[in-house]
Amino acid sequence: MSHEVALNMHDVAHEGGHHHHEESFVSKYIFSMDHKMISKQFIITGIVWAIIGGLFSVLFRLQLGFPDTSFPWLEDILGKWAEGGKIKQEFYYALVTMHGTVLVFFVLTAGLSGTFSNLLIPLQVGARDMASPLMNMLSYWFFFAASIVMISSLFVQTGPFSGGWTAYPPLSAVHEMSPGSKHGADLWMVSLALFVVSQLLAGVNYVVTVLNLRTKGMSMARMPLTIWALFFTAVLGLLSFPVLLSGFILLIFDRNIGTSFYLSDIFVQATQEILPNEGGSAILYQHLFWFLGHPEVYIILLPAMGMSSEIISTNARKPIFGYMAMIMSMFAIVVLAFLVWAHHMFVSGLNPFLGSFFVLLTLLIAVPSAIKVFNWLTTIWRGNIRFTPAMLFALGFVSLFISGGLTGIFLGNSALDIHLHDTYFVIAHFHIVMGVASFFGMFAGIYHWFPKMFGRFMNPTLGYIHFWGTIVCAYLIFWPMHYEGLAGMPRRYYDYSQWASFKQFGSLNQFITIVSIVSFFLQFLFVFNFFHSMFKGRKLTNPNPWNSNTLEWTTPIDCGHGNWPGEIPEVHRWAYDYGKDGVDFIPQNVPVGENESEAH
Repeated sequence: MSHEVALNMHDVAHEGGHHHHEESFVSKYIFSMDHKMISKQFIITGIVWAIIGGLFSVLFRLQLGFPDTSFPWLEDILGKWAEGGKIKQEFYYALVTMHGTVLVFFVLTAGLSGTFSNLLIPLQVGARDMASPLMNMLSYWFFFAASIVMISSLFVQTGPFSGGWTAYPPLSAVHEMSPGSKHGADLWMVSLALFVVSQLLAGVNYVVTVLNLRTKGMSMARMPLTIWALFFTAVLGLLSFPVLLSGFILLIFDRNIGTSFYLSDIFVQATQEILPNEGGSAILYQHLFWFLGHPEVYIILLPAMGMSSEIISTNARKPIFGYMAMIMSMFAIVVLAFLVWAHHMFVSGLNPFLGSFFVLLTLLIAVPSAIKVFNWLTTIWRGNIRFTPAMLFALGFVSLFISGGLTGIFLGNSALDIHLHDTYFVIAHFHIVMGVASFFGMFAGIYHWFPKMFGRFMNPTLGYIHFWGTIVCAYLIFWPMHYEGLAGMPRRYYDYSQWASFKQFGSLNQFITIVSIVSFFLQFLFVFNFFHSMFKGRKLTNPNPWNSNTLEWTTPIDCGHGNWPGEIPEVHRWAYDYGKDGVDFIPQNVPVGENESEAH
């Protein structure tokens, strides 16, 4: 109640003219409780991490593409990790591990959900702010703390964690296993524990805001698909992240206080000692990890799906096709996401009979995904399409989701997976469907809502170059990897040139490396466009630049904390009245039956 009172006081203050001058720089930009500012903090931190994570991949691709070449400048950057200009084997694994960790958790989870849940949930459901602005601020600062711990792990003497982003024991559970299993691993685990706390604080807030703070008339059945997607994402995170946290805590115990949750009968060759641990199971860790790890895929994909639905409908100037089917298919994905984790473990000694259940459930998840694809294509069909950069990225998302998703049907089959598991086929599949596709959803969201965030437009020409360059590079990098995987080429190896069977891919690996370097530098075009447009972009004059129906475009261009200076608009219809009765668009706050042409 006190919160409502505070917000009402806030309204009174607002109506008496804006009161920005009371805020200090620190309270406005650093310890802000305004969801719009917190969303900017998430996106900017996410961009910094994306550059770091992308750089890691460029460095290890150099080793994969040119295993016999030395690059003297590498030693200048990396010091003892690249003596003589060649990345050391143990540091190669650290690069692969950090690349996966940073992009999956810090960019595609925090950067995507953190940014757009914060920006859009209060604005699109018609709320003054999140249910708890304080918890919201804390969620960002826990993420920031996790970032600091993770960055510091890059500078410890034994190097960052190198046990793979999945951190399977015993490699991750025993200090003596490798240099990358020493202090770097402890910092990695502490960082991700902080990260999980950040996600839980945020998730509770998102769920409560959607359930309790919708404006008058905004029934669940009138919410934009973006909000449904972000809501389901938060539910997934709340139910699965605690399992990962428990898995990490047990791992920290095994490492540091002598428990045996995951360890049994271990002999360490380096020190010629037999460890006293017995009775633990490394497979237990895999169950705990993948029980988050598979919902995580959809925690990353669902926001991209929701934003793409919104952007495609807005720019095709047509109502979204199959609104209820879109919601039900997202719900089906949420349920099935919790029932498929063991498909990551078909070759771990899992009972084949049990495996067949996971095959069935894994293939079932293709059905709601196909429904969504069908509905996106039907929304575009005969639409009056505006090819904005946001629309191109949303269409690119659909393309990548289809082509990357189809290979999941191969991997979901336990018999085929025996051959394909841990090969480049897996890398190709999940990078296209989850990595690149989600990035495309994120780019679409940024180009589309940038005017809402900063009151200016991004440069569309740079946006077009960014789109075409990136989609071409993405397919050139990951499509050929399917063929390497079908030939049995294993992932996570340091040098393939010594293998008679994989020598044939030498020139292909060079090609992939060169394209990935081009792709990496192409992203700086986006980074420049983002930061330059923030201060120098074309100013927004119309508060609703895309002629969109959702509530966030009913706020003033420079809206203060509280979003609407007067009353919060009342909602009378769903969000997708485009091209109805000869009217181009009818915003959600226009009463039904009112002369719609006057509403403009």
